[in-house]
Amino acid sequence: MGKLKCKSDYEDLRNARILENQARLESLGIHKTLSDLRSLNSSSPKCERRKWTKRVYETAILRRSDRLKRISSVESSTQYSNNLSLRRSNRLKEISTEPVKAVVRRKVEVNEKRPANAPLVKVKGVMQIQLSPEASARRCSSKGRGTIYNSVFGICCHFCRQKTLCSEEDCKRCSNLDPDEPCIGKTDCSFCHSPTGVFCRGCLEVRYGEDIEAVRENKKWMCPHCVEERGTNPYWICNSSLCLRKRKMAPTGLAIFKAREMGYKSVAHLVMDELQRRNKLGR
Repeated sequence: MGKLKCKSDYEDLRNARILENQARLESLGIHKTLSDLRSLNSSSPKCERRKWTKRVYETAILRRSDRLKRISSVESSTQYSNNLSLRRSNRLKEISTEPVKAVVRRKVEVNEKRPANAPLVKVKGVMQIQLSPEASARRCSSKGRGTIYNSVFGICCHFCRQKTLCSEEDCKRCSNLDPDEPCIGKTDCSFCHSPTGVFCRGCLEVRYGEDIEAVRENKKWMCPHCVEERGTNPYWICNSSLCLRKRKMAPTGLAIFKAREMGYKSVAHLVMDELQRRNKLGR
């Protein structure tokens, strides 16, 4: 296509508006103001950029911790251990401390294996901790998993994973906070003596249908892991969420209501029946 020889009416109207706007700006003195600002900007000195200098860290004094300085003085070590033990003991809200003599511990042989319901706790060198009367009454108020959390003297249940003091009245460990005594409210496997065989009263009854008194009297009681390993009771497995996930099975959750409605004694009996049924269908 060739170029248009004549301008359109639109172009004429556009040029007329441009001339009109320029005359209006000239009358307002905007062009003069812009020229003055540009002259001021050109005459002002330019700001110099700061030169980047590399910081040499070798000239500065290096800070070193006590561990890196290899400071192994007796005072610093004893003070650290005392502060650590006091910090752990202050986690209990309802305790009363009395300045008594240091706890005298029995000598434990190196090859001797302690039961899982009496783990080794080092409290030597600090003040003896005692529960307040209110906390002692609340500890024995209900029979179950325990209501008082204690990160030092409490023993973690394998199923509910609650590190609480037991609710047994005759337990010297939880009532007197004696680390050398076993917790009679937690189980101990006679075969492995591992933390996976520790269960509280509530979990033992609900999840496995066993009584803590009967387990305490049975010196040959074994945890579900050892029962499965030795093959004494087929399909009797640990139904905790950790162990079921290792088997790639979904955790049962609050399955005790379903188990009792179906006539089972505990959740372990329900799981055992389901595994037997799956095995028959698989065959």
